[in-house]
Amino acid sequence: MIALARRYGKGLTHLKEISAQEGISEKYLSQLILPLKASGLVYSGQGACGGYKLAKPPENIAVREIIEPLEGGMRVIDCVRDTSFCTRSKVCGARSIWTALENQMITTLDNIKLNSLIVGKTKQGMKR
Repeated sequence: MIALARRYGKGLTHLKEISAQEGISEKYLSQLILPLKASGLVYSGQGACGGYKLAKPPENIAVREIIEPLEGGMRVIDCVRDTSFCTRSKVCGARSIWTALENQMITTLDNIKLNSLIVGKTKQGMKR
């Protein structure tokens, strides 16, 4: 996604180019691109001049939007969102810690935009 963000507004990019630039296998990239495309973050063009590009500006894409389709959500532990997962969920003292941790993680990832990763800094001032 960072590679596509670097090329935002410059047309379509082939996975082969990203693979070479980033040192990631093309086969692995082809697996990653499918959920990103399905989530509406990536547009794909077909044919000889085909390739991929971001479906919206990188400053409008939160890191959470990228992670969720790839990882299947932002769950720290199953009982946080589904109290039926554990019979002790409603009386568990540790559950509030996990809930707070998950909420903080979601808030943090919502506040970091893809364009901030292009230049190597997040809004929290962390270095990439």
